[in-house]
Amino acid sequence: MPLLSVEDLRISFHQRDQTVEAVKGVSFALEAGRTLAIVGESGSGKSVTALSLTRLLPEPPNCRVTGAIRYQGRDVLGLDRRSLQALRGKEIAYVFQEPSSSLNPVFTVGAQIAEAVRLHLPEIKDVEAHVIRALEQVGIADAARRHTSYPHELSGGMQQRVMIAMALACRPKILVADEPTTALDVTIQKQIIDLLRDLKTSTGMSVILITHNFGIVRGFADDVAVMYRGLIVESGPTEEILSRPKHPYTQALIACIPRLGARQRRLATIDHAAIARALETKI
Repeated sequence: MPLLSVEDLRISFHQRDQTVEAVKGVSFALEAGRTLAIVGESGSGKSVTALSLTRLLPEPPNCRVTGAIRYQGRDVLGLDRRSLQALRGKEIAYVFQEPSSSLNPVFTVGAQIAEAVRLHLPEIKDVEAHVIRALEQVGIADAARRHTSYPHELSGGMQQRVMIAMALACRPKILVADEPTTALDVTIQKQIIDLLRDLKTSTGMSVILITHNFGIVRGFADDVAVMYRGLIVESGPTEEILSRPKHPYTQALIACIPRLGARQRRLATIDHAAIARALETKI
């Protein structure tokens, strides 16, 4: 049995007299200890799919979610509020893009991590020591001093490490990293991806990586699901997808990866008409 399975997931948003179907029958599974990358352009439905895993989307009638989401065999869509609270953060934790928007500017980073620890791990007696260890685990130097810092006192890369520490402090089985390298320079992007890879290996957790960038997938993700306009158009083992992509959209995304030594007069563009024809013929 997979750790997490999603079957025929459909998500629609309702506003006045308009309905927008953001996700149109998505299915995938995540095995324990593996990493799944969900790749696609902005607006393809990646983040909405990720938020639905713990029912973080708006309540009906503004949003309607159908299909099946099962975590360790339990029906997530049928959980009561208390069970959902236990699931969020404790079993499935999130690292969102742009940590400066996720961290509260009026509390120290240590206090924000401690709040999550007290909620999900009440058996921890020395919370401060646990917080400091979590910061050390993500490579923050002088964590005993840094845990009293406010978010604005840290760089973007350090803030993202704090967000990862906050997510891991409660020892989740699944980490959902939603565009964790957005707004970071290339050097820091690599550091964050290397950190996530090392933490996955040391903790044995599973990871869902949400990204638009195929360039950070190789060497990190075991499997890839490519999303386009609310659909998964192609999925499979990472190396197979990267070396032998079948769908035009996947091919177009891979063609956009910069390569050392490659000389192109212009960046590759995505032929949406060809993709539409491929969807019609169900490639």
